[in-house]
Amino acid sequence: MSHAPLLARIPLFENLQAEDLEHLSTLLHTRHCAKGDVIFQQGDEGADLYIVRAGQVAIRLHSPEGKEVILTLLGSGEVFGELSLLDGEPRSTHAVAREETVLLSLRREDFHRFLDTRPQVARSLLATLSRLVRRVTQHVHDATFLDARTRLVRVLLDLSRNQGEPRGQGVAIRQRLTQSELANLCGLTRESTNKWLRFYVREGMLSYEAGQITLLKPELFVREQG
Repeated sequence: MSHAPLLARIPLFENLQAEDLEHLSTLLHTRHCAKGDVIFQQGDEGADLYIVRAGQVAIRLHSPEGKEVILTLLGSGEVFGELSLLDGEPRSTHAVAREETVLLSLRREDFHRFLDTRPQVARSLLATLSRLVRRVTQHVHDATFLDARTRLVRVLLDLSRNQGEPRGQGVAIRQRLTQSELANLCGLTRESTNKWLRFYVREGMLSYEAGQITLLKPELFVREQG
């Protein structure tokens, strides 16, 4: 089965010619994960880049004290594991399947051989890594300088842009999230997250039922963010 159509939609590979996409497709290995499967852990040897073909993956950080922060949730067509692919250093995060997930993996040595003859991929890789650095920098900025309410609003807007689908006049976030998972994404306590969720439900701006979040009035959240 060719994965070229999926690869063509990924920013890292979007500048490749059709024959290069087909060649790259032959280098990919399929991995099936059940919900809750650990794909890799912080400190593991890094030797593969992963592409989410179907399902969803949570990228997490764990502290020595056992605290957890979800850096991002990744869906179909998104890439992770780029850093270890380049430098061979141990993994800096955990990656866990949030549901039944199908991954495509690309081994480090195969990618390096592919990269040697296709400099345009190297340029795209730099752009991908820049987005990764910006995402982590934004997460640190938000956790340091924004109050709980603003952090929740920013995460809800990001989720609605990346995983939202129209629902009447609003936007429903496709993936269901527990309050603990949403709190981790925001870098907040569950209690603080619950407080502001209930506030926005009372204001008629949001509905939250069985983990399904719907922004009923997305434009008001944009104003809240400032």
